[in-house]
Amino acid sequence: MAKTKQQRKPLIPAATSSSSHRKRKADYYDYSLLAVIILLTCFGLIMLYSTSSYMAELNYGDDMYYFKKQAAISLACIVAALAISEVDYHILTKFTGVLYGAAAVLMILVKTPLGRSANGARRWLNLGPLSFQPSEIAKIAVIVCLSYMIVNMGKKVRTLKGCMTLAGMGGALALFAYVFTDNLSTAIIIFCITAGLIFVAHPQTKPFLIIAGVGIMMIIIFVLVLSSSMETSSNFRLRRILVWLHPEDYASGDGYQTIQALYAIGSGGLLGRGLGNSIQKLGSVPEAQNDMIFSIVCEELGIVGGVILLLLFAYLLYRLFFIAQNAPDMFGSLMVTGIFIHIALQVIFNIAVVVNLMPNTGVTLPFVSYGGTSILFLMAEMGLALSVARQIKFQESERLL
Repeated sequence: MAKTKQQRKPLIPAATSSSSHRKRKADYYDYSLLAVIILLTCFGLIMLYSTSSYMAELNYGDDMYYFKKQAAISLACIVAALAISEVDYHILTKFTGVLYGAAAVLMILVKTPLGRSANGARRWLNLGPLSFQPSEIAKIAVIVCLSYMIVNMGKKVRTLKGCMTLAGMGGALALFAYVFTDNLSTAIIIFCITAGLIFVAHPQTKPFLIIAGVGIMMIIIFVLVLSSSMETSSNFRLRRILVWLHPEDYASGDGYQTIQALYAIGSGGLLGRGLGNSIQKLGSVPEAQNDMIFSIVCEELGIVGGVILLLLFAYLLYRLFFIAQNAPDMFGSLMVTGIFIHIALQVIFNIAVVVNLMPNTGVTLPFVSYGGTSILFLMAEMGLALSVARQIKFQESERLL
């Protein structure tokens, strides 16, 4: 995205009449991006209520328990994103070191008494009334810090030393996410964002394709060896791979969630059972409002509903691509590129897990899955993207009266 930048043509072609015209710079605001953000959020809230109402009534005596919490957080976060969009994103260049250090320190604190466990994983941090996953901050930190470093490095980014420096900075946060928050999926996303930004900034493509090809081959060989030589494992990550390869063999255990999600998608058919009519959400799909919400979307709205949701995500990514291509400087372009990579990876990972194209990762579906921390930092990223968009300048013709 940041490799090529094109000069955009005037929004209004120059007139050929004898009247005098002059050009002026016109401020730009990406209302299309804002609209798709609001659409995805509203879609997510509707599906969250439909998915969680039964279990919320059963567990909390309030069918709107999850919906009310998510709606309040979403509304506040949209307002916050609009506020962020009014701030010049260049101010972040003064705080890149602080942001990087804060992300690292907060992840380390998860291992202290301030850390909190939820659903068998110690990934949360309690700071007074606030409770959040610090690994989410690391995603923003790697996007902002690496974008700033790439701009400052200039032509040095083309050298092996430059690439290794960038990989080391991003890899360190990925390692912290894995070691201190025990969150492999977030570590993978952080590392992929790092690799993506280096790829975009580097003028050569062939070395990256070779590295990617070798990596994919090694993963395939590892999976094939594991599948043929191991029937079970005490390591839960290796066990997830085995469940992914043969979910039917673990249908009553670790593979239960995957099997039920596939049942939900299959029972929905083309047009679905109808909004609110899911059967699998009645306890069959555990924590359906979180990672597996896409399966309930397909059950209630069918393949058509799932495709519509994917089209909304595709349009969101298109708007981010447009902003990255037309950003006023390299820092803004790289930052929006990093946001693009992050959103794309989460959507791909989540849906791939639901349809059993990859092992369970615990990655949420952006704007749709339940989770205050996720929506908070997603909206922060959207605010940054809108801030970059606001500084895009187009030539606009204005008639002199």
